[in-house]
Amino acid sequence: MDRLSPRLLVPSLGLALVFLFGCAGLGSPDSLSGSAEKAESGAKTVFFDDFSGEALDRSKWNVVITGQWVNNEQQAYVDAPEVIHLVRGAEAEGAVNGALVLQAVSRPGFVTPNNRRFDFVSGRIDTRGKFESAYGSWAARIKLPAGTGLWPAFWALGTGRWPDTGEVDILEYVGDTDWVSAALHGPGYSGETPLVNKVTLRPDRDATAWHIYSVDWSPAEFLFKVDGETYYRVSRAMIEHYGRYGFDNPKFVILNLALGGAYPIKTNGTKSAPHPGLPAATEQLIKDGKARMLVDWVRVTQSPGQLPAPAVAK
Repeated sequence: MDRLSPRLLVPSLGLALVFLFGCAGLGSPDSLSGSAEKAESGAKTVFFDDFSGEALDRSKWNVVITGQWVNNEQQAYVDAPEVIHLVRGAEAEGAVNGALVLQAVSRPGFVTPNNRRFDFVSGRIDTRGKFESAYGSWAARIKLPAGTGLWPAFWALGTGRWPDTGEVDILEYVGDTDWVSAALHGPGYSGETPLVNKVTLRPDRDATAWHIYSVDWSPAEFLFKVDGETYYRVSRAMIEHYGRYGFDNPKFVILNLALGGAYPIKTNGTKSAPHPGLPAATEQLIKDGKARMLVDWVRVTQSPGQLPAPAVAK
């Protein structure tokens, strides 16, 4: 994507800078009950979608089509039901009111509108121009697929030049089912950002189970959480140690399922052609229809404590 898509230009995780946190409480079944986690008392919901309609609500979401190619990713994004659709009942795998599916599909020799060739297609949606906001709790209940080199993400991005307008990676995952990661990118701390962390998940509730991935974003700090438990805190002072603060502007929501490319390559070491970062076993999973990301709901809320203090009249 263009620098309307941050994560897409460069690898988002410098593994040498990652700190591991063991969080024994992550993945508690009680934290996953119902179709939507209750917002904290006094919080105002400013965006919500539980994908309970007949089709994707395009008053809330844009479907992104691949233009600029970035991060050596091995998929084209297309607007098609085979890669973006809603499911209910047993197909929703526990999402009460239905779920969004972003699915990778094998399409050897697919040619994009700008004449670039791919062997796989997938889905990406965002709220750019439809919902953009600053601060609050940004959360989604997501079920991730197993498969080394699959690269699903839930993130937020400001409009304008990247990385100046800031990127918040609430969830990134490259197919290792025992961990997920979060990161911040901005001016002076992009790409191999020092502001990155990963969290290990309980063996009995790994990334292929439903989890609520969220960030609490206030003027003072970011708190990244899984199932309500904080595993990474980033203060404003930590950010400004590396460069200008890029998070006092509105951002939009992004959900996507990428394949292979820079971040997976750094993790799994699959560098060889034809599909860097994507092992043959995962290619077969895609061909078998097993590479799909499910999203139960997405919600953004704001509480008074997460917003800037009102200006004092002089």
